[in-house]
Amino acid sequence: MSTDSRGPEPPAPPATVGELRALMLAIARGESDIVLGPKAREALGRVLELQGSPKLLSITALAGELEVNPSTLTRLARSLGYPGFGAFQDVLLNASLTRPGAFYSRQAQAALAGGEHGVAAGVERLCRETQANIDRFLDGFDPASFDDAVARIAHARRVAVFGVRQFHAFAAFLGYGLRMIRSDVALLEAPGKGVAEALATMGPGDVLIAASCSPYTAHVVEVTRAAHERGIAVVAITDRTSSPLVDVSDAALFVPHDTSFLSNSMTVFIACAECLINACAASLGDDAAAALAERDRMIARLGIEI
Repeated sequence: MSTDSRGPEPPAPPATVGELRALMLAIARGESDIVLGPKAREALGRVLELQGSPKLLSITALAGELEVNPSTLTRLARSLGYPGFGAFQDVLLNASLTRPGAFYSRQAQAALAGGEHGVAAGVERLCRETQANIDRFLDGFDPASFDDAVARIAHARRVAVFGVRQFHAFAAFLGYGLRMIRSDVALLEAPGKGVAEALATMGPGDVLIAASCSPYTAHVVEVTRAAHERGIAVVAITDRTSSPLVDVSDAALFVPHDTSFLSNSMTVFIACAECLINACAASLGDDAAAALAERDRMIARLGIEI
């Protein structure tokens, strides 16, 4: 009788960009046998954002875009289970090289190169870039992750939303929308209540929605880690799979934001918030309808709207 001394075959590497994103999340959360260092995770996160870019056609061009050595990309590919960069590249190029949003960016760049300077050109460029980001958001949309986030938010005992600097406005908008359809939703850092005090009243069964994007605010990262340690479920709304919020999240949604705006663009983040609010309302069904009806009655009673 013969015996086979070989061990089990290693799992096949991801065959699609979607599978790559899922693997990246598993690596970030320590749910995979693959371990990547911070620089490799950052490189992979940025590579996944380049879906459809001509930079993917050349390892040299891609390395230049990421500001790493080509050998770094080869090692990354092998760490993910591919025999070399070529097999990794094939997966990245599986999608069309001309995603819908790229058209708008090219048009805006062409307009600027053609001498159409001034306010109108700047407005068109920014709007086209935002359209491209919405297309990228849809291209990378993961229904399973979105449904997971919705279920956690809609049916949590309590929900707190946390964002600072620009994301304070995002948190306020998302919190306002969620309060329209369910009770016990609040900003984590509400007036008269500090973050520590608010976290101390939360625990298992509650959800913290935390939002930040590169460059990530250290305070948001630390608060999110503290919430995770208390057993509070974390829904992260961020930009990349390499975001430090992903490591301690139970569900994560990714929003592209690169534009010529002088700071981080918030437009697609707000669109993501609107999608979450609508989806939570649909999940709650009759309860959401009753909450909205009661809201309308109170608005009429107080004569708030003319």
